[in-house]
Amino acid sequence: MTSLSARDPGSGSRPTMRQVAELAGVGIKTVSRVINGEPNVTPETAQRVLDAAGALDYQPDLHAGNLRRSDRRTRTLGLLVGSVDNPFSGAVHRAVEDAAVGRGVAVFASSLDDDPQREREAVAAFLRRRVDGLILVTATADQTYLEPELRRGTPIVFVDREPSGIETDAVVSDNAGGAARAAEHLLAQGHRRIAYLGDLRSIQTARERLRGFLDALARAGVTAASVTEDLHDQDAAREALVRLLDAPDPPTAVFSAQNLITIGALHALRERGRHRDTALVGFDDVALADLLDPGVTVVAQHPEDLGRLAAERVFARLDGNDSPSQRIVVGTTLIVRGSGEIPPK
Repeated sequence: MTSLSARDPGSGSRPTMRQVAELAGVGIKTVSRVINGEPNVTPETAQRVLDAAGALDYQPDLHAGNLRRSDRRTRTLGLLVGSVDNPFSGAVHRAVEDAAVGRGVAVFASSLDDDPQREREAVAAFLRRRVDGLILVTATADQTYLEPELRRGTPIVFVDREPSGIETDAVVSDNAGGAARAAEHLLAQGHRRIAYLGDLRSIQTARERLRGFLDALARAGVTAASVTEDLHDQDAAREALVRLLDAPDPPTAVFSAQNLITIGALHALRERGRHRDTALVGFDDVALADLLDPGVTVVAQHPEDLGRLAAERVFARLDGNDSPSQRIVVGTTLIVRGSGEIPPK
């Protein structure tokens, strides 16, 4: 087998099929058969090809002839969001598309569903299509797997959640500050038994919101708090709050730290007839929140700003901006509508 070391980490070019063939000691057609899953390749040869591709971090170029242009750009972005079912993700997606359409750029989008394996599979699919840049919500604990792509010069911007293990741009909400503001608002109404309903503790934003909430209570001298985490949908949130409301010493106020959790909390409060005597503040706005009685007080994020700023960072990098990575924090807004102003009994 021809001796060929892995690519120079500082190289800005992508590894080619010819390099894989040289490292594996086979012909280019054999590499093509293995990459495309075609027959007539022995298992031993196929494994050599796959090992060589892994060593070079080679990604096959899908539809290269159709997508490549004279400037080697594909005029595409890869966008990974939490879930297209969530209005927050939809607003981020729309903002990125609005920023991209004026530049003649198409956006490939995929849902993360807070699954680390799905994250890596989606990113790999984007890279096979040779997207010019990536805008990512992340679920993995460490994103060092993206280091080779950063070395190649692919712009990567994280949105909503910050990266770990790599230095790159991020556009995030003030999660801790917004949660603290929600807690302070409920404390100001006289509440001391405040229940916290949170998302998966593996999610960075959920941890930040819990930290902000607990910090605000500690500053007020409130050391005991009812904290329920790992509520990832409205059904789990509804069940959790029903249990709390049925307990001997139920909370007088609730902070629901995600929009789907807020919807579940609203169902629980109405099921138990407690929506007029138990205060509620949600993190993220929810549809029709102003039309309910009482209206739902929320700490609103601004997903349209998150998406727009993330797209602007990607395009700035593509236009040649090589300044140090930035962490852009977008503030939140407390919207008072009635539910968060209910005093304790």
